Amino acid sequence: MTLVLVGASGTPLGALPPVEVDLPWWPEVAEVVAAVRSRWGLDVQVLRLLSTDRPVPHGGHVTYLAQVFEPPGFTLAPADADLSPQPLRAPYANPGGPAASVAWAREALGRDDVTAVQQRTWNLSMIWRLDAAGAPVAWLKQVPPMFAHEPAVLALAGGFAPGLVPAVLAAAAPGRMLLAHVPGEDRHDAGEEFCAAVAEDFHPLQAHFAGRVDDLLAAGVPDRQSEADRFARVADPFLDTIDGLGELTDDLPRRLAALEECGLPATLVHGDLHPGNVRDDGDTRVIVDWGDSIVAHPGYDILRLAEGLPEPHGLLAAWAARWRAAVPGSDPERAVTLLRPVAELHAAVIYADFLDRIEPAERPYHAADVPARLSAAVTAAVRWQCD
Repeated sequence: MTLVLVGASGTPLGALPPVEVDLPWWPEVAEVVAAVRSRWGLDVQVLRLLSTDRPVPHGGHVTYLAQVFEPPGFTLAPADADLSPQPLRAPYANPGGPAASVAWAREALGRDDVTAVQQRTWNLSMIWRLDAAGAPVAWLKQVPPMFAHEPAVLALAGGFAPGLVPAVLAAAAPGRMLLAHVPGEDRHDAGEEFCAAVAEDFHPLQAHFAGRVDDLLAAGVPDRQSEADRFARVADPFLDTIDGLGELTDDLPRRLAALEECGLPATLVHGDLHPGNVRDDGDTRVIVDWGDSIVAHPGYDILRLAEGLPEPHGLLAAWAARWRAAVPGSDPERAVTLLRPVAELHAAVIYADFLDRIEPAERPYHAADVPARLSAAVTAAVRWQCD
């Protein structure tokens, strides 16, 4: 990766020589910051992506814009980077943005012994870990306007199920929240047993809010109960290039009507419920990262949780049994089969929304996802046919 540096006032300074880091995921910048400090003795705050040599958000050569508050004591290479303002740029992607948010978090925490360590930055969030006496005490998260409802969702969910979600210590515009530290590890690649436990933890929350959708909407949670028009808009540019997509969209009215007949209610949907968004310390599980939360069909979450599992049948059967008990007369098994291609279409819409709301330099994070999810929708419709 290469860092183009700007000074405290945002003045361009030049570029550092390229350096390799091991972690290939572009939003994860903790290793980037550590590498720059180790190699050149500079403390930097990564602001945003400037360019990359590939269309997928991992690996390759990446150029970031970063801020320093003391000029380097050596000559930087000339840098040709577009630093012009962009109307869709997140506040934390501008010079001074991260520093202002870290200062807010320190004040909200009420401690002057806190060290802030940057972890992630991209068009969907900026995340810093706040340490004191060598241990994490809180996390600063800042999100763009499309995720501004996250603190309200955490408050609602935490009010019903304390401990299932991170505690919000403070929240303020623009998109800032200070979250209590959650011990444990994110459980990426966890197996079916762990996913089944998460699904069991999560069900009472969804059942609770199935009767309180108005509370969610009043808190600003996006309403995705009816997406047929959005599906058509996102699919339209790809109808000639993705075989079977036209047939799927033509059949959507029938499929959605059949899904409605299955009788499962709209409720709070996490939106990205995979094991990596669950922190586990061996005793408790805490579901994090609620920015994608919506009001929609509960099947979206169980399908996301089942992704990548070689044999998710037990997970899905237990989910269906819980919903049959909660909603007598419903047909959860048929619902989840009908929903499989719809869930892929929903994912394509979400990625298209991201692309509509981010600046051009950040588009490589998501551009390949829209056609990939549309193709996956066609595959799911063929594999999981439901008359």
